[in-house]
Amino acid sequence: MSNLSRLQEFGQSVYLDEIRRSWLTNGTLAALIDEDGLRGVTSNPAIFHKAIAESHDYDDAVAELARSGATVEQAYEELVVSDIRGACDLFRPVYDASDGRYGYVSLEVSPRLAHDTDGTIHEARHLWERLGRPNAFIKVPGTAEGLPAIRQLIGDGINVNVTLLFGLGRYRDVTTAYLAGLEDRAKAGGDIRRTASVASFFLSRIDVMLDPMLEKLQHQGGPRAALAGELHGEMAVASAKQAYAVYQEVFSGARFRALEASGARSQRVLWASTSTKNPDYSDVKYVEPLIGPDTINTMPRETLDAYRDHGRPAARVTDDQQAYGEKLRRLADLDIDLDEITQALEDQGVDKFIKPFDQLMHTLKDALGKAPA
Repeated sequence: MSNLSRLQEFGQSVYLDEIRRSWLTNGTLAALIDEDGLRGVTSNPAIFHKAIAESHDYDDAVAELARSGATVEQAYEELVVSDIRGACDLFRPVYDASDGRYGYVSLEVSPRLAHDTDGTIHEARHLWERLGRPNAFIKVPGTAEGLPAIRQLIGDGINVNVTLLFGLGRYRDVTTAYLAGLEDRAKAGGDIRRTASVASFFLSRIDVMLDPMLEKLQHQGGPRAALAGELHGEMAVASAKQAYAVYQEVFSGARFRALEASGARSQRVLWASTSTKNPDYSDVKYVEPLIGPDTINTMPRETLDAYRDHGRPAARVTDDQQAYGEKLRRLADLDIDLDEITQALEDQGVDKFIKPFDQLMHTLKDALGKAPA
């Protein structure tokens, strides 16, 4: 077994945080499923922009869409829905064999709807219907406006991947929205046994934001320098371990147990943004310490390859939870407000998805205009 496959022994599923049309047809994705035990794929506007703008995989499809008179928006939807359907079909045997526990592929609503509850609900319902696959996730940003949308969509029986989570308070709100959605669906007589959801907690961006602040304090010297050094590079993993503690608390509680008796499944935590941005850190920094039951790690191709090469699978997500919790609390001793930081990261995250989405739409507009008649 590969190191990636062995993660299943400890309750962790591996997803690929990348998609390309050629991988659906040339055996790349199928090989990852068969050889490495890949259990899903995540996508976002930046991933699709890279796939479409930096390859020729879509040239024929774009030309056909141009001949049909498709608008930019119609072309975008046609391209991404086709890819997600194809990936869902590749993972369908995994989904069926696991009774719907594994084998999911995610498609995100427009990032421009991150603060539009009604718009998110409308587009999520539309995409869910268009995909027509039980093993699809609709990605919804975990913003304040996203919370009621998550509850409504779960109540509709639509699978939801809650994305762009950075703060522990917001994560707890997301679990509440999920439970409320299940309760709504059950009360209305709906089947909750196959309604699936994951909560995607973003990691490396936390260290990217906090490390420069901690380095500045180290360079200033004085009594706070040593503490800043202890916390440097530790905050993302500390946040994730505390998020897992919240997961354990919520999904062992009475409210979920009542739903579980009717077949409900927990909303697993998914570690996202797991590529290492600092070259001084291990390239599997956001994988090794966060392995454990009911977790998912979605990795870009380079992180996937790195873990296959030199990963050391073992259950570690609950190791030193209390000590890491204390590290988070010590940020306040440095006058760093973690809630302010995570809100800033959420705001930046929305913007970082809007920009590639807009770039992709411009790319498609140019491509449709240049396509041969």
